[in-house]
Parts: sequence; structure tokens; C-alpha cells
Amino acid sequence: MLSIRRKTVGLTFIGVMLLLLSLVACTNQSATQTVRETVVVTQEVPVRETVVVRETVEEPVVYVYSARHYGQMETAFAEFTKETGIEVRFTFGSDAELRERLKAEGRFTPADVLFTVDAANLWLAGQEGLLRPINSDVLESNIPDYLQDPSNQWYALSLRIRTIAYHPDRVNPEEISTYESLADPKWAGRICWRPSTKSYTQSLVASLIVHHGYDKAKEIVSGWAKNGKEYIDSDTKILEAIAAGECDIGVVNHYYLARLLDKDANFPVKLLWANQDERGVHVNASGAGVTTYARHPENAIRLLDWLSTERGQRLFADSNFEYPANPTVTPHELIKSWGEFKRDTVQISQIGGLQTDAVKLMNEAGYQ
Repeated sequence: MLSIRRKTVGLTFIGVMLLLLSLVACTNQSATQTVRETVVVTQEVPVRETVVVRETVEEPVVYVYSARHYGQMETAFAEFTKETGIEVRFTFGSDAELRERLKAEGRFTPADVLFTVDAANLWLAGQEGLLRPINSDVLESNIPDYLQDPSNQWYALSLRIRTIAYHPDRVNPEEISTYESLADPKWAGRICWRPSTKSYTQSLVASLIVHHGYDKAKEIVSGWAKNGKEYIDSDTKILEAIAAGECDIGVVNHYYLARLLDKDANFPVKLLWANQDERGVHVNASGAGVTTYARHPENAIRLLDWLSTERGQRLFADSNFEYPANPTVTPHELIKSWGEFKRDTVQISQIGGLQTDAVKLMNEAGYQ
């Protein structure tokens, strides 16, 4: 890569030659990458030139930035290395932290792959130019269209079902069927909500905008706000509040209940799959893409391909009781026991694009 700090008329020919060298280097990036810094001054001052050549022979390594950190990613990465010989080096952080880090590092980032949680974060990474389009027949085959970015910048790798949780002793599940039904005044003071600042909440409200339009969605969310008893900044704490009798209903991601049931099979909260007679229950995702300045793009694609296969899906999704994004792979036995259900197959990229509207809507509806 060539960077010319300053040129002079007298040395135009040198500048042209360096530009040609740059173009040659760019056409052969898979073999080498050249970093060339040149400072050229007038004849009155001695010419000084610094050239740094960095060889980037395709190493058997892939660097990962991941917002997904449940203590189980290491197992999947180790198995990938065992099967392919490609070492995975990784860094964990929040979605926002990792996106800001990628922006700051620019073309000098070590990251080849970015893993995020929530469809909104995948969409935002693509919009901010942090990911590159990729071609993969394996991903195209294994991941359904509605779980892919239309421009192939990212793919979902596991699914998070955000639905209604309730206490069976205090709630008749036949009285609840949809997210919209939670706006009914009969639930006043009985629902614990996740705050509007959380991406999970924003994505759910964005899906309401997709299906109902802005004004109708605001009416529904206004009803939610009026019925709310408390805003709790944790899905696990919402479930524990339901179990303790502090509220009767909540909306949570399914795997939080699975974790609690894995520890205590008698945990007294159940899930209801919302909107089964209509569009299906809201689907969110965890997924990944190849970074714009990846130095090992082929290895990065091999990692994503592998994670979409049955073996990869087992280690990726099962580690957190999530549903596999590959529909041919059966889920973990614990969540499989909850049975089949209808899923909302709206493009998750569409949900990501409505995050700003969702936040605005919640502010207007009085949802905190």
C-alpha cells in the first residue's frame, strides 16, 4: 500500500513509478502486502525516503473480534483448529467497543472476523463499512435467505427467540397469544420489561414497525408501557422476578430460561411462543462477517463456513442453548423438548435498519 506525503514537480516521475508499484502490489494482495511511506522534498533539502515492506504470506491463522463470550467460543475455535490446522486468535469485547476499535485501527486492524450479537449490530457493522461482501456457496446453502445480509456482508449463525415468559400458577397462557395482546389493560401492573436502551427491545419494536407501520406500533408499545410494573436490565433477572412473584409476565430471549432450567429443572417459569396464528414468533440472531481489511480472508471464510455446518453449529449454538441458523441441524435436547413453532421470517436486515425509528417510537410512547 502506498502513501505519498508530499510531492514536488521536479520529482513527478518518481511519484508515477511509485504509483505503478502500488497498483502492482494491490493486484497481488493474497501473496504480499507492501507498506510504503515516502517523503520527498525539494532540491534545497536532501531527499529522504522510508520504505517498509511487510510480507503477508498466507499464515494458517485467523484473528477474531467477538462480542459473543459465553465461555464456550473457545471450544468451537479449538475444534476448528483441530480439523483445519488454522489457529484462531480472538479478542472479546462489547459490540460497540469492537466496532469502535475496528474504526480506529482501520486498514491496520489484525481482525479478520467480527462476531456480534443481535441483528441490529450486524446491520450496523455493515453500514459503517467494517465488513466486506464475501462469496461462499457453503454459507449460501446452509443459512436461509432471511438470515443473511442482502449484500453478503454477514450471516446469522444462531437464533435467539424473543418471546413471552409467564408464571403458570398466576397466568392462563390461553389469555396470551401475541406481543400485541400484552397491551391489553387487563395486564396492568403485571409485566416486567427490558429497558428501551437494549438492542433486544429495539429489535422487537422494529419488527412491530415492519408488520404494523409506525403509528400502530406506537399504539401497541404505549399499551406495553402502561401495563409495565418495572424495567429490569437483565433477562435472567426478569425470569427470577417472575419466579419470585414480583411480576407475572416478561418478554425474554429463550436461552436465558434454558440456562436456568439446566441448573434447576423445576424453575417455575414457562415460555409461550408468540403470534403462532399469524407471522410467527420474533427471531433475532448472533452472526458474523469478514472485516473490510482482513489479512486472512480465505481463512476467515473457512471459519464461517465451518461454523455453519452440523459440527460447527453444534458447538456454536448448543454452547448457549440457541437454535441453529442451519435449519437441517437439530437443536440442543433441552430446547428441542419445547417443541416446534412458527418463526417470523422477515429479513433481519430490515429490523436492523429500523433501530433508530424504534428508539424514537419508544420515547414517544412513554416506554422507558
